[in-house]
Amino acid sequence: MNAPLSPKLMAPPKIEFKLNHQTVLGFEGESILNAAKRNGVDIPHLCYKEGMRADGNCRACVVEIKGERTLAPSCCRNVSPGLEVSSQSLRAQKSQEMVLELLLSDMPDNGYKWTEQGQHGELSDWAHKLNVAVRPELKSLSREQPACDVSHPAMAVNLDACIQCNRCVRACREEQVNDVIGYAHRGANSQIVFDIEDSMGSSSCVACGECVQACPTGALMPKTQIGSQVVDQKVDSVCPFCGVGCLLTYNVKDNKIVSVEGRDGPANHNRLCVKGRFGFDYIQHPQRLTVPLIRKAGMAKDPALIGALNRNAADWSSVFREATWEEALALGAGKLKQLRDTHGPKSLAGFGSAKGSNEEAYLFQKLVRTGFGSNNVDHCTRLCHASSVSALLEGVGSAAVSNQVNDVEHAGLIFIIGSNPTANHPVAATWMKNAAKRGAKIVLADPRITDIGKHAWRTLQFKPDTDVAMLNALIYTVIEEGLANQEFIQTRANNYEALKQNIQGYSPEVMAPICGIPAETLREVAREFATSKSAMVLWGMGISQHVHGTDNARCLIALVTVTGQIGKPGSGLHPLRGQNNVQGASDAGLIPMMYPNYQPVSNPDAHDWFEKFWNTPLDKQPGYTVVEIMHKALAEDTDPHKVRGMYIMGENPAMSDPDLNHARHALASLEHLVVQDIFMTETAWLADVVLPATAWPEKTGTVTNTDRMVQMGRQAVQAPGQAKADLWIIQQIAKGMGLNWQYAGEHHGVPAVYEEMRQAMHEVISGISWERLVRESSVTYPCLTDEDPGEPTVFKEQFATADGRVNLVPADIIPANERPDAQFPFVLITGRQLEHWHTGSMTRRATVLDAIEPEATASMCGADLLALGISAGDVVTLRSRRGEVCLVVRRDDGTPQGAVFLPFAYYEAAANLLTNAALDPFGKIPEFKYCAISVEAGGQLAASLGFFQALK
Repeated sequence: MNAPLSPKLMAPPKIEFKLNHQTVLGFEGESILNAAKRNGVDIPHLCYKEGMRADGNCRACVVEIKGERTLAPSCCRNVSPGLEVSSQSLRAQKSQEMVLELLLSDMPDNGYKWTEQGQHGELSDWAHKLNVAVRPELKSLSREQPACDVSHPAMAVNLDACIQCNRCVRACREEQVNDVIGYAHRGANSQIVFDIEDSMGSSSCVACGECVQACPTGALMPKTQIGSQVVDQKVDSVCPFCGVGCLLTYNVKDNKIVSVEGRDGPANHNRLCVKGRFGFDYIQHPQRLTVPLIRKAGMAKDPALIGALNRNAADWSSVFREATWEEALALGAGKLKQLRDTHGPKSLAGFGSAKGSNEEAYLFQKLVRTGFGSNNVDHCTRLCHASSVSALLEGVGSAAVSNQVNDVEHAGLIFIIGSNPTANHPVAATWMKNAAKRGAKIVLADPRITDIGKHAWRTLQFKPDTDVAMLNALIYTVIEEGLANQEFIQTRANNYEALKQNIQGYSPEVMAPICGIPAETLREVAREFATSKSAMVLWGMGISQHVHGTDNARCLIALVTVTGQIGKPGSGLHPLRGQNNVQGASDAGLIPMMYPNYQPVSNPDAHDWFEKFWNTPLDKQPGYTVVEIMHKALAEDTDPHKVRGMYIMGENPAMSDPDLNHARHALASLEHLVVQDIFMTETAWLADVVLPATAWPEKTGTVTNTDRMVQMGRQAVQAPGQAKADLWIIQQIAKGMGLNWQYAGEHHGVPAVYEEMRQAMHEVISGISWERLVRESSVTYPCLTDEDPGEPTVFKEQFATADGRVNLVPADIIPANERPDAQFPFVLITGRQLEHWHTGSMTRRATVLDAIEPEATASMCGADLLALGISAGDVVTLRSRRGEVCLVVRRDDGTPQGAVFLPFAYYEAAANLLTNAALDPFGKIPEFKYCAISVEAGGQLAASLGFFQALK
C-alpha cells in the first residue's frame, strides 16, 4: 500500500553494503533498487514504480549477489549488512538486456527499430540506455496482437503494448482502491481485464487515470497523447478543482495542455482523479471570452432568457458588443465609482472567487474595503462551509482543519458525515480506503449511502435533518457509559457541565425513532469512537448547509472533545473544503466580517492595525453576506444601504445562490454589474461589462488546500485573445476607483502581493516566503520561521482560543425551515457528482467530463420509483415553492425513501431554482441540503445537450 509518510518519522537505521565494488549506505527496509538509485546507480526496472508495492515479475532489475546461485530482483530484495551486489556484472547485464529485448520484440510498430524518441515509454527509455535492439528473428516470433479498445472517452487500451507488469492492477486496486482492473487467464492467454472482461468504456472505471500514470509502455494511455510523445515543456502546478490540492504536471505542446500527470505532492503522492487528470481542456473551449464586452444600449436584463442564451453561449453578440480594454475598464470602474460617490460606500458589493489564487483573493477584498469603502465582500465559502467556520472559530479558535486528510493513516476510526468523498474529494477518499484496507474502521453517517459505504464498518443512514439528534445521542452514550476522557475535559475544555446537562434528554433510545438509527448501533459507534486509539471526523456540506449547520458542527466539536480525540495523530476535526482555494480565500479575508487571518472587522485593534497597514480609513461594521447582498439589491430606493453596483470575479451566483429566481432578479435589478470571468456564465449574461480573465493554468499564484498547505501554481500556457490576468484586472479597477497601488514584479506583481498578504497573515504564514514556495511548491501552516517545516497537526497542547481551551456549546434540535407536506412530500438533497464541479462552467466544457456525464439526472430509490409508477430513464418534473425543473430520473438505492438527490452543475435543470434561501443564524449559510419538493412523471425537458454537443 502506498501510504503517505508522516513528516515526523525518524529516518531508519543505515546499513553498509557493497554495490559494484563500492561501499555505499542503504536504509533498513530499503530495496537494493532504491538504494542504488539514491547512490547514483540506475538499474533498469519496469514492474516497479516508486511508491508502489514491489512485485518482482518483470525481471528487468535483476542483479548478481555474491555467494548466491541465482540472480535476484533488486526491487523486492532489501539491503542487508555486508551484502555484495553487482548490477553491472556480465551475467546481470546480459539478463537485463535479454528481458528488455524479449519485451520489445512483442511491441507493435516495428519495435525492433530503435529511435531515441520511441513510443513505448519506459521500456523504450531503458532499451535506449542499455543500447538494446531487437533481432529480426525474435520479432518474427512475436505474439498475436490483441485489438485495441478505444471505448472510453479519456483512455485508449493498447494491449499490444502490454508487458503484463501488473502496475495498472496495483494502481487500481491498492492505490485508488477502485478494483476495476484485474489479471485473468493463464499462460499465453493471460491478460489485463476490466471487471468481467468488459470494454473499458462499459466497465465500472471512474477514470481516475492512475493506471495510465502507472503503465510503463503506453498500453494504457490518454487519448490526447496518441501519436508522438514529445512535448514542448512540462510545467509543475496544482489542480484547479477541489480542495484536496493535488500537485500535478502539465504536459504542454503548441501552447496547449495535452495531458496531465500527478506529482508527488504531500496531499496526493502522485494520485489524481478524473477531473484533475482529464478535465483540463476547458481552457481551450471555443466559448472562452477573449475580448472585453459591453452591454448594448437599451438591451434589457431579462433573467428569464438565461436558459436560451446559455444554449447559444458562443454567440454573445445579440446582447453585447466588443470593446477595447480602455473603454471597458473606464465604464466598469467609472460607474462603480459614481455609485459610491453618489449613494455611499454601502451601495457597492463584491464577490471574489475561491477558484483563483490567494493573491487575487487578498487584493480583491482589499479593493472592496479600501476602494468601495465597505466590508460588503464575500465568496462561495458562504455557500459551503460558513457554518463550520463559525462553529470552529467559536469552539477551537481556528477555522482551519486540525489534522490533514492523509492523517487517517494513523486513525483507528474514521467518522465521515455529510460528505461523499469518492465523488467530491476522490484522492482524499483513496487515503480513507487505504486506511480501511489496513484495518481502520470507517463509519459513514449520511442520509445517502454513497460509494465509500462499501468500505465502511458501520453505516448510519440517518433521516435527513436529524444530525443533531444523532450526534447528541453519541455524546450522551460517551458520557453516560463513563467513556468520557475526564482528564482531557478538565484540563482543556470549558462549559462541559452545561453540555452534560443538555444531552440528558438525548439518549439513543429516545433519539432512535427520530434519526432512524437503532439505539444499539448508536451506542456501538459511540463506544468505538471513544475507545479507539485515535478517531478522526471528516465532514462536508451535508453538515454545514442547514439552518442548524453551526449546531451540527458544534456537536462534532463536542464529540471529539469529550472523547479526547483531538490534538494527536489520526484524530481531530477536518471539514473537507470544496473548491481549490476556499481555505486560502477565507484566510486572505474574502469574507464580510473578517480581515485576513480571521481578524474581526468589529475588533478595534484589528480595525486600527489594518487602517494603518493599508493607510486608508476602514468601515467598522461587518458587511453583508452573499444572500444578504441579493436582498439589498432588491431593497427600496429609500434604503440607504441598498446595493446598486457589484463587481463579481469568477463567481456565478446566478447558478450557485439559493432560490435562483430571486437571485437572478436581484442581479438584473442592479444599476451596474461588472463580471470578470473566462466564460459567459449565467451571471455574465446579466452584466453591463464583461472582462475576459485567465483560467488557472494561464496564471501563476498560490492556493491553500483543505490541509492548510500553501501551494504554488505556475503558468503553463498563454491566455487566448485579449484575455488578461485577473490580478492585473483587479489593479486596473482599483486604479479607476482612485486607488494608487504599485505592485511591481513578474506576473503583474504576484510575488509583491503575496509578500504583503504574508505580512497581513504573519501569525500563521510568516515562515512561508515567496522564494520558499518557488523552491518547495508546498508548505503547511502554521509556519513561523524559514526553518519551520510547518505543523500538520495542531491543538496538541492548547487551542487557538483566548484561554487555550475548547469552548463547548450545547445544541438542541432545530427543524429545517421547510418540512414536507401533502403538496410537497419529498425532501430535496443537492450536491456534486464526480465528473462535475460547482456550477459546471468549467467541467461541462471539458471534453472527457462532458462525455461521461452530459445530462442532468435526479436520483431516487427503487421503492419510490415503483410507488410513483416511474422507471429509471423516465422524465420527471421536480417542483418546490420557488420553482421547477424537468429532467431524467436515475435509480440509486443509496438515496433514502422520501428523498431526491440532484446535482447542481446543470443550467438546464438548475437545482437552486428549487432550494430554500433560509439562513443559519450564525454562519449565514443557506439551507441547500433540505427543502420540500414534489415529484411528478413527465414534463418538457429543457435543451440538455452538453456544451460540446451543442457546438456540433
